[in-house]
This record gives sequence, C-alpha cells and structure tokens, in this order.
Amino acid sequence: MNVGVIGLGYVGLPLLVELGKAGFKAVGIDIDMSKVDSINRGISYIDDVDKDDLEQLVAAGTISATTDWDAITKLDAISICVPTPLRKTKDPDISFIVNTVEQIAPRLRKGHIIILESTTYPGTTEELLLPDFEKSGLKVGQDFFLAFSPERVDPGNTKFHTKNTPKIVGGCTAECGKKAVEYYSRIFDEVVPVSSARCAEMVKLLENTFRSVNIGLVNEVAVMCDKLGLNVWEVIDAAATKPFGFMKFYPGPGLGGHCIPIDPHYLSWKLKALNYNARFIELASEINSHMPEFVVDKVIHALNDAEKSVKGSHILMIGVAYKADVNDVRESPALDIISLLQNLGAKVEYHDPHVPELHEHGLDMKCVTMDNQRLSAADCVIITTQHAKIDFKEIGAASKLIIDTRNAMKNVPTNAQVVLL
Repeated sequence: MNVGVIGLGYVGLPLLVELGKAGFKAVGIDIDMSKVDSINRGISYIDDVDKDDLEQLVAAGTISATTDWDAITKLDAISICVPTPLRKTKDPDISFIVNTVEQIAPRLRKGHIIILESTTYPGTTEELLLPDFEKSGLKVGQDFFLAFSPERVDPGNTKFHTKNTPKIVGGCTAECGKKAVEYYSRIFDEVVPVSSARCAEMVKLLENTFRSVNIGLVNEVAVMCDKLGLNVWEVIDAAATKPFGFMKFYPGPGLGGHCIPIDPHYLSWKLKALNYNARFIELASEINSHMPEFVVDKVIHALNDAEKSVKGSHILMIGVAYKADVNDVRESPALDIISLLQNLGAKVEYHDPHVPELHEHGLDMKCVTMDNQRLSAADCVIITTQHAKIDFKEIGAASKLIIDTRNAMKNVPTNAQVVLL
C-alpha cells in the first residue's frame, strides 16, 4: 500500500514516521512549504519525533513530503490530521477540514481508505465529509471506506506515544470500520473498534472534557484554599492517599495546548444546536480561563507586600510552553499572564529552553538567559512551566520573590519569599 498523511503538525508528522517504520511507503501533504522542506531534509521540527528516525526513513525513500495535492491519486489510504481551532466566538473552525475535503473529493477513487483524525464535533465525518465524497458517484462501504479515528497525542509523554497508545476507530459503515481497523492494526499496537464514526468522535471529546472539567474543579479548589489560607498542593496529595474513588489532578495557571482548552467547546457548540446547554463544560471553561488573572493578582499582592508596584517592576517568567518539556505554546496561559502584566506596566522577560523565540498572542519576544544576575535583578520570578532542564535550585538561591504556579519549589532550599498558587 501507498499511504499518506494530510497535515504535518504535532499529530501528522509522528503518524507519518510510524507509517514509515511499519513498512509503508508514506507521503505527507501540507500547504506549509517550510514543513515539507524540513521533512525532505530529514529535519524534525517536533520534539517527539526523533531526528535520527526521520533522517533514516527519508534517506531510505520510505517517507517524503509534498505540497502537491495530486499525490492523493497515488495513495491507497489517507489520514487527515489538519488543525481544528476555535474562532474567537468559541465556534468550531473546521475550514481546514473543508479545504482538505475539497482537494480529496475530485481525486477520490475506488478502494480509497480515508480516516479523519482531526478533533471535531460528533457527526462531522458523516455530515461533512461523506456527502462531498459521494457526489463522485462512488458508494461508501463499497467503493471507498470512510472512518474517524481520534488522535491521542500527548506531547512530551515519554511512556505513551503514537504507536503504543490504543487507537479508537469507527467507520461510517461496518465495512468502513473493518477496513480502517485492518489498516491501522498494521501500525498501532492496539486498535479499539467502536460502532460508528460518530461514536469515535464522541470518545475523543469525552476524554478531553473529562480533563477540562476536573482541572476546572481543582483550579477552583486552589482559589478556595487561597481564601481559606490552605496549601492546595498539600490538600490534593493527602486526598490522593485514598486508594479508591479519587483521581489526582493538579491546579495550574490555566489551560494550554490544542486539545483541552478547545475540544470541549466543540461538544458544547454541537449541543447548543440541539437546544441543550452543556453546563459543566461552560463552567469549567469559565474557571480555567480566569486562572491567568488569578496568577496576576498573586503577583500584584506579593509586590505590594514588598512595597513595590507592578508598573515598572522587572518580572522574569520561567517557562512559556503550555506544559513541561515541550516547545508548544498554543493556548499557553503564560502568554495571557505576560500580556496582562505588560498592560499593567511591568517589564517582562521570559526564559524557556524549549522556546527560543515567541511570536504568538501579539507578543514578539526572545528567550533570555537565566543566571544569578538576572534572577537577583528581577523583582518577581513567576514559574509557569516546570521543565526538567530548568535549575530550580539556582532560582531558589538567587531570587527574592517567587510566584510558583506548579509547586516546583517544593523541597528546593531558598531564602526567597515563595507564593504558591
């Protein structure tokens, strides 16, 4: 089989590499020429994709990349891994899926297996992709096979990656599901079939809504503990000693990444069309989206106690990626915190070993070095990402005031004033 992946981001590129490792001749298609050039030179732009693996597969001619949509005509199976962001109104932006369907439809042929992996609302595969594909006169489940298989990428996870994470697959027909399962069983260690594409779409949204709601709950508990004068981290760790009925989640400065802050809104939007208000989703979103403001309030009060104003203060942010040990800044709460502080007149710098430059969210900044001089000169140090490469002992030794949103300074000796979330 000749196979392909459309969209070569955090989901598509790791999948392309796994296709090559499984023995397929695989082609990646993307409209971003810089990504295509990088892949064809064997250069990985994603931390989770090993450079040596990519280089060897490209050198062997096993995988390649192109911007030419006509490559679809030579493929037997196609995985769609394009972005599905939210608009500012929190409505789904499925324009990337629509554009991809418009390119596949005129090139569709008998035998094609097409699998959508982009996170979206239940019904998208059958309501959006299927009608356009059947305009060709080809019949789904007989002439071509259409399925949905949600991506489950967790950037920076060293234990679970693309191949060994169980893969959910649901087809538009029973035969579609069967073909998709047979295909993906040659790539993934475990494939889990479900009854329909719509079910598979809902599985993905449940997974991320579960995390969003539980993070929202523990973030609200953090606010409660702050008002009650309690250490939220101690409370959570103590509760986690219960061997049943409790799952540990930790608070943070807000939600980041492409999935958790966004995916639940796809479900909420779909249900509004059915005259149903997804109250847990909306409430969790409200709590999580206000956490950057909660952090900034912590900074304001801590500086005030030190007889300093935010305006004119030198603030050093430690970490701008949305989670530890990745270079992904999409939806990172650190960006909101920087903007809020800058609006108050603070002079903000950042250090992140994974993010050399920051050109997001209206910000145009470069990573600064973290040394004793810069730490001691900062009026406030804010820890927003707990990267393994960061020396927190150095932060503890040189800083005067630390706002710790990750409990990173636990068990780290310091003479600084440490304010926990």
